[in-house]
Amino acid sequence: MPHFELFDLVKWLHFICFTIAGGAAVVALLISGLEEDQEDMRGLSATLWKQVVVWGFRVAVVTGGTLLAMKLVRREHPFDDYYLHLKLFFVLLLLVMSELSPKALALAKRGAPLIALLMFLLATFVVVNKDAFGHKVRPPAEVSAGPTS
Repeated sequence: MPHFELFDLVKWLHFICFTIAGGAAVVALLISGLEEDQEDMRGLSATLWKQVVVWGFRVAVVTGGTLLAMKLVRREHPFDDYYLHLKLFFVLLLLVMSELSPKALALAKRGAPLIALLMFLLATFVVVNKDAFGHKVRPPAEVSAGPTS
């Protein structure tokens, strides 16, 4: 019988939400290009963004925060990895642009959705290449061997 740990399940949920939202963002932007020509599709991209993309990114941010909290409870040092600082910056911008995007798409403007997609791509690039960013080196813990003579 397989054994699943809570951390691994939350990490999987984080990955699934993030990838579904990112994929739906691409689809919403493609549909927004079709809306100009076809009257019956008008508003579809804004609705798709609001229902799938925004909620996918919101749940991904909540699960990501949960993962960070779980690492801190385990006494791990996640902020020692420099990639995490950059990733959090991109994710914050992604969340803001994602929240602004449904209204922009409804007005046939694509600036905010394109920036959100760019932040999604940059955040995934940073995570995939996290070893390239380095990490803080911690000195090994002092081992007390008892009284010295």
